[in-house]
Amino acid sequence: MPNRQSSQGPNVGLFITCPVDLIRPSIGFATVKLLEQSGCTVSVPEQSCCGQVAFNNGLPDETRTLAWSIVQSFKDFDYVVTPSGSCGGMIKHHYPELFEGDPRQADVEAFGQKVYELTTFLTEVLDYRPENPNIDLSGQTITYHDSCAGLRELGIKQQPRQLLKQCASFDVTEMADTDVCCGFGGTFCVKYSDVSNRMVSDKANNIRQSGASMVLGGDLSCLLNIAGKLQREAGQSAGNPVVQVRHIAEVLAGDLSSPAIGESTDEREQHS
Repeated sequence: MPNRQSSQGPNVGLFITCPVDLIRPSIGFATVKLLEQSGCTVSVPEQSCCGQVAFNNGLPDETRTLAWSIVQSFKDFDYVVTPSGSCGGMIKHHYPELFEGDPRQADVEAFGQKVYELTTFLTEVLDYRPENPNIDLSGQTITYHDSCAGLRELGIKQQPRQLLKQCASFDVTEMADTDVCCGFGGTFCVKYSDVSNRMVSDKANNIRQSGASMVLGGDLSCLLNIAGKLQREAGQSAGNPVVQVRHIAEVLAGDLSSPAIGESTDEREQHS
């Protein structure tokens, strides 16, 4: 993604994340739109994976190399913002663990203080309250999945719900066990596929039971897992309704023109 600039305001470096970059860049562009509307100057410096996969699989040296490259790439920004509670939690909380006793520890800890997940940054740093919402979804039934890392490591719960009320004019219809893991968990879903499948099956059932036509979340990896399960189950039974899956940044930015996650262009045309 190219560098983008808006009016004078905080100088923000966007950490785009691997899934967004490789699978759904529209989330990145929606994030830029929201930050620019908030008065930020936004840039996307050269970057790599945050290192979470390597970290969770017992490769601290490799993770430390990735982490330091991120710190160096983003060190001159006022803030670092990412549309992912998972990557945000990795950078903010686990980078300092990696550098404990290292001469660079103080720099890494200071860096972590300016790293924010998108909805937290919009609500708690910028107090984002648009005069004219980008979209009006009042009257629709939409539910929300609270991803594990964002909820437990960064305290992300009310921030997205507040923004959805302010920016899209609706209250979230809460599903049962919204704060229970969807079963993805990075390589967890590979190592424990049967357990993972049961967890995402329960999540998909809770989504359908809520009566929602759309489920939102703040982590693309979780949403890919959920969308895949919902799509497979919808294909297996005519009685299972199709539920759209989207990242919250897309909805806040008013971008519903592209197919939902896991949805083909043909399916999108049928629903429009």
